[in-house]
Amino acid sequence: MTDILQQVKDRDPGEREFHQAVMEVVESVQPVLERNPEYRKAAVMERITEPERVILFRVPWVDDQGQVRVNRGFRIEMNSAIGPYKGGLRFHPSVNLSILKFLAFEQIFKNALTTLSMGGGKGGSDFDPKGKSDLEVMRFCQSFMTELARHIGPDTDVPAGDIGVGAREIGFLFGQYKRICNEFTGVLTGKSLGWGGSLIRPEATGYGSVYFAAEMLTTKSDSLEGKTCLVSGSGNVAQYTAEKIIELGGKVVTLSDSSGYIYDEAGIDTAKLTFAKRLKNVRRGRIKEYAEKYPEAVYIEADAALDHNPLWNHKADCAFPSATQNEINAKDAQNMINNGVMLVSEGANMPSTPEAINVFIANQVFYAPGKAANAGGVATSGLEMAQNSMRLSWPREEVDSRLQQIMKSIHATCLDAAAEYGHPGNYMVGANIAGFIKVVNAMLDQGVV
Repeated sequence: MTDILQQVKDRDPGEREFHQAVMEVVESVQPVLERNPEYRKAAVMERITEPERVILFRVPWVDDQGQVRVNRGFRIEMNSAIGPYKGGLRFHPSVNLSILKFLAFEQIFKNALTTLSMGGGKGGSDFDPKGKSDLEVMRFCQSFMTELARHIGPDTDVPAGDIGVGAREIGFLFGQYKRICNEFTGVLTGKSLGWGGSLIRPEATGYGSVYFAAEMLTTKSDSLEGKTCLVSGSGNVAQYTAEKIIELGGKVVTLSDSSGYIYDEAGIDTAKLTFAKRLKNVRRGRIKEYAEKYPEAVYIEADAALDHNPLWNHKADCAFPSATQNEINAKDAQNMINNGVMLVSEGANMPSTPEAINVFIANQVFYAPGKAANAGGVATSGLEMAQNSMRLSWPREEVDSRLQQIMKSIHATCLDAAAEYGHPGNYMVGANIAGFIKVVNAMLDQGVV
């Protein structure tokens, strides 16, 4: 296994996030490879860590001042063993090949856990929608899709939204795809309800993370009622994580963005959350304005010089990291444990460093990795694909019920796989093993491709 990881590092030097994602899976699935020598002979690890296709292209566009700008576009089509590539598009200045490869690699196993027929992919651009006008975002999206359109399709690759890509961006992207390909198909998920979107899709990642946490607590005859919860982020995932926690009787005390975070000891109730949603979704403002609106809340500005994130250093029972990768380090993890956190459910992708995960597991924290806990988003994207194929729209209650059942199934699958391979209660190992076995068996069935 060391040889496989070294091979990945030698082949892709400098791709730190991708190496981290591969290392976590490699360590988890070692007992599977030992028990199934045919997997080693078929070089499944070497194949699954190499993308089937990497698409890299320039994206020229014109800003409101008439200046031509150039960004870089990506699509990583990682693995299609169990279905068409499926994974979001991320528009953010930090986007690079390493981050998208790690996200696409994680997506393989996450999608496998949903029980739906979806392969793993991811894409995006280093374009930053913040501060851009609607017309600038439209022009960028149209240029981006002009190239991407030739590589995607409802039975080939179905992108969705991610950081920086919400309903506005999906609409512009879909419109350009329709114009180029002259077809109205379910080629993108996360669409608006009036033209093929699914109810519950905006809420699904956040809701799913909370449903998974509730399932973990159920194993100890406990619930989220009365629990104080830390939530990072203030985008789509964080908003609906907070909404569902509040609905289930928990108390949310934090939200954040790249500039800092707010701590509201009294709790963020439904009215306050409605303000936060409008602030971020409509006005596209900064989270510090929450503290201006509600003076009882405290705003703490982000300080890059700190060796920890003070958001994770408050008294709480549960934590829902819902912002971005590697936002929790070992010191943050220890601070959380010192403050009473006994459950961590990841709404973001790989928000905890390997050192932080080791702290959680060593202290017997309920730890739900993103590939399991945040799979509700892509699961509901799969349900949107199904509705598009049938030209139907299911009622809210049906989609929410299916989402709850999928998260319940993922939870059981993770526990079963962890127990079978000698790691009872370890959700990270269970998620990696269960997703890995499903994908690898499909790869073996389809030959050396």
